[in-house]
Amino acid sequence: MYRDFIPKTKIRLGISACLLGEPVRFDGGHKRSAFCTDALSDFVEYVPLCPEAAIGLGVPRPTIRLEQHDDQIIATSAKGNDVTEALVAYGKEQAVALDQKISGYIFCAKSPSCGMERVKLYQGDSKMSTSDGIGLFSNEIMQHNPILPVEENGRLNDALLRENFITRVYAYSHWQHVIAEGLTAGKLIEFHSQYKYLLMAHSLAAYKTLGQLLSDLSGDLQSLSECYIVEFMRSISKPVSRKAHTNVLQHLQGYFKNHLTSAQRQEFAKVITDYRNGHLPLLAPLTLIRHFLAAYPDEYVAKQRYLHPYPDELNLRYAL
Repeated sequence: MYRDFIPKTKIRLGISACLLGEPVRFDGGHKRSAFCTDALSDFVEYVPLCPEAAIGLGVPRPTIRLEQHDDQIIATSAKGNDVTEALVAYGKEQAVALDQKISGYIFCAKSPSCGMERVKLYQGDSKMSTSDGIGLFSNEIMQHNPILPVEENGRLNDALLRENFITRVYAYSHWQHVIAEGLTAGKLIEFHSQYKYLLMAHSLAAYKTLGQLLSDLSGDLQSLSECYIVEFMRSISKPVSRKAHTNVLQHLQGYFKNHLTSAQRQEFAKVITDYRNGHLPLLAPLTLIRHFLAAYPDEYVAKQRYLHPYPDELNLRYAL
């Protein structure tokens, strides 16, 4: 049944072109990401962009940097050319062009055009800098759609951040599919029902808040759904702790207690405890749940996206 969760077509992701190995960096090189080009490429369709090349800076080209001048941030090239307006305009253009056509974006870290955060920001034309900058192009993409899942290539080397990003991408893609088909009260309730345990894992407070939000659907459904998805995407934006996963696993364990023998219940509890103590990966208790679910089917549990948030073939939960 869980295979019904997986999109029939590849999910579209925006990406900095250099991360796919395209030689578009200032020095004619690239920043190829093995995860993006190898592990993830079978499941997504990329929309590669390089804003600096797109605005005509060429390859190779002089480096650019972000500078703070009073309350303004500008991008200047090593030759002294101000490319701020061109980068911002291209960002606005692509933000509109890609709106609802992509389900996430992977940016090149620390780039003055594409960095999500921690970009070098110089104080005027001095050599003094902080790490408070945001790439001018990436800022436009993120400002246009604040709930779009975004991540940087460097952070994707972290197993927890990588798994969280892909979870958000697939959840957001699912939401886009629901909206494209035509939102109804029933579809909104069904969407929420499928993500209850995923929400519980990320934020017990959000789990309760969103449940209360959907308790009365007599008002403006459009406005309510917009409030819902903003809080939903915000709540799943941080990786889940072992303690929070353990809480969800114990809730799911309860669905099988009347079917299992005493020995099976003890085994189940031990696997969950071993996971919480860091002796087993998350995949171990999840595999046991799937085993018991096959033996003792439960429609409500089977539809939970927590068990299958993305294709198993991505192997993202081996490291959790």
